[in-house]
Amino acid sequence: MGDWHPDILGDGFEQRTLPLGADDEGEVVATLVRAMPHPGARLFGAWREIDVLYVHGWSDYFFQTGLARFFTERGARFHALDLRKYGRSIRPGQTRGYVAALDVYDADIEAALDAMGTEGQGRRLVLLGHSTGGLTLTLWAARHPGRAHAVVLNSPWLELQLGPLGRQALAPILNARARIDPLGTHPAVDLGFYTRAQREVGSLPDSPDGWRPERGFPTHPGWLAAVVAGHARVASGVDVGCPALVLLSARSTSALSWSDAMLGSDSVLVVDDIARAATRIAREVTIARIDGALHDVFLSRPAARDAAYTALDRWLGWLA
Repeated sequence: MGDWHPDILGDGFEQRTLPLGADDEGEVVATLVRAMPHPGARLFGAWREIDVLYVHGWSDYFFQTGLARFFTERGARFHALDLRKYGRSIRPGQTRGYVAALDVYDADIEAALDAMGTEGQGRRLVLLGHSTGGLTLTLWAARHPGRAHAVVLNSPWLELQLGPLGRQALAPILNARARIDPLGTHPAVDLGFYTRAQREVGSLPDSPDGWRPERGFPTHPGWLAAVVAGHARVASGVDVGCPALVLLSARSTSALSWSDAMLGSDSVLVVDDIARAATRIAREVTIARIDGALHDVFLSRPAARDAAYTALDRWLGWLA
């Protein structure tokens, strides 16, 4: 593994490259970002024994400094992972965000945990995933019971926007296309409204070129089939092996045309379907619906964002 170097987020953040070998497109790496301990950390008791691993969503990377500071100010150690072919981990010639199976990310997660030094040190691991990252971490935790002490999901993509029946009808077609033309093209479905909503509420910083396109990465049959297979696994019931908190907006908005309602709702997922799917991921699941929240609840307007942090703080109290 590489050494720690200053990160693009500036003072208090460092990054480390995690080599993952190579695939058909060349060198593959993940990138681990760590938030340095806050000089004014209040060190709330057992918070000092907590390690957090954050995984971003589709067409995304880690930039949520406020989320990192929430944990470091309490004394926890915070790390975030830019998965292969995302953000800091993009290499020339790669198909951005592409994998043919979500369990490919096991290697990224294992490399991150090794670099963090969590396991075998008596520390407690909190997995924190947003959107597709929430689906990825849910499936990883279910395949590796006992390794995480808590799972926190921020608007996790646990079900397709078409709902269970739509997913079941679409899956055979997707699987056929994935076998024949895994890197084929799909019609663009992201019209850029979610990016616009984040900009208008003032929560989206400027991103390095290509890391977070306004309308997202192009999607491909192989990748979408992998995601839908993950949804099917969740629908059949999985167990992350520890308590789980699922944070969602109180409502969804159709993404077909711009509406000011998008400034206080989830314009990416159908949150009612996600709430139902979330009941199948663990024996103990807490679902917190945040009024006025965006798809990323921690990038919402101040009132909704504060409500999300309050819910997270209250829920994690049992662990810390």
